[in-house]
Amino acid sequence: MSLNIRPATVAALALTLIAGATLADEDKSAEEPRCSERNPEACDRDEIVEWVEWAVATSPEQVERRLSLDALPGKPLFGGRRLDEWFAYKARVEERYGLTWGTDYNAAWLRASESLGERTGFGGALRFFGVWEPGPADTRDAGALIWKIEHRHAYGSRVSPQALGSEVGYAGLLHLTLSDQRTRLSNLYWRQRWNDGNLVFVGGWTDTSDYVDVYTLASPWTSFFNYAFSTGSAAMPVPNEGLGLAVGGYIGDRIYAVAGFADANSDPHRPSEAFDTFFSEREYFKHVEFGFARSRENTWLNNTHLTLWQVDERTEAGVPDGWGANLSWSRLFADFWTVFARAGYAKDGGSILQKSLSVGGAISRVPAGNQLGIGVNWGEVNESTYGPGLDDQVTVEVYYRIHAWEELELTPDVQFIRNPALNPDTSSLWVIGLRARLAF
Repeated sequence: MSLNIRPATVAALALTLIAGATLADEDKSAEEPRCSERNPEACDRDEIVEWVEWAVATSPEQVERRLSLDALPGKPLFGGRRLDEWFAYKARVEERYGLTWGTDYNAAWLRASESLGERTGFGGALRFFGVWEPGPADTRDAGALIWKIEHRHAYGSRVSPQALGSEVGYAGLLHLTLSDQRTRLSNLYWRQRWNDGNLVFVGGWTDTSDYVDVYTLASPWTSFFNYAFSTGSAAMPVPNEGLGLAVGGYIGDRIYAVAGFADANSDPHRPSEAFDTFFSEREYFKHVEFGFARSRENTWLNNTHLTLWQVDERTEAGVPDGWGANLSWSRLFADFWTVFARAGYAKDGGSILQKSLSVGGAISRVPAGNQLGIGVNWGEVNESTYGPGLDDQVTVEVYYRIHAWEELELTPDVQFIRNPALNPDTSSLWVIGLRARLAF
């Protein structure tokens, strides 16, 4: 079925499912209503899942996809939504004005068994994000303004979860996103679709990780904590959010391509300086990606892609230019088993690792429900970043995401680090953690 509805309208559809609306009492002789924005009660769960998978073939944290995933009804331990009236109000605003938004608060606590400095990282982030799609809902060639604003912070005098890696002597990030950067601009860009949705352009203040080297478990907000299991597998110098352009689309039914560039020196904490770094320094991160999907309906669930990148020398930061390649394979088996194998190679460029290999998987009975994940990474530390002669690192991570309420997820996490490269006095260490996410 072709669904002519806005991506974020899935929130209204999911809310209808949660409320238990059905067509069972309708006149069977009448023509069955078509699933659409105006008739959400006509949509079943499979159609909503299909829309989420088809509409936004991007990272789980791209704003449109995050809104869609948050709207999916799961199987929470303690019943349904606690904020039904709030979500119903948001659905009415979207229907009338084409505007939808989401807010979440994320917190994580990590504790290491060994450390050169601090052993505990504790912090959080408040995010406000949304989409304004002024065009009609019955077209796939639509444009939209997309935004995301965040406040990332450590609690009290503690180091942030992101900073804990350097404290324990680990060449990497034990938690990718929860820093102490404070207010930051993560997205403010225009997204335009053409050719019946087969070609997509984004331009403005973008996040490269939304569309480069994407796979279904890439989100550090809902899946693995460690950077080794996210975009680039720590072997790609993914730039901060900033000014950038990208275009992507399908070449035939199963092959797609994505290409673009972004400011390599951007600082999302100081977006007012972006035009100086973009147009004056002219040091860019460039990328091109070719991928094969078994079907468009599950692009990132059954996907193989090769990403090639090059980054200019960052003169003021003292980082050399570089290039590299990343290869990713992921598959969904029996509707709930996800497995992946990902590799990366970097020649300079300021990446954390110069060689990286990650394998693992996750099991989740429903798309928005509980999830058990495990990953193993082997990494060779980038000599141009940290110096020669350092040990190769092995990272193992296991997490279990618990869907407590529709709005609340809790994720216990355990990481084992073998040969932390920047801590020669320790052969191994453990890191335990707990993450909470409240979406409303």
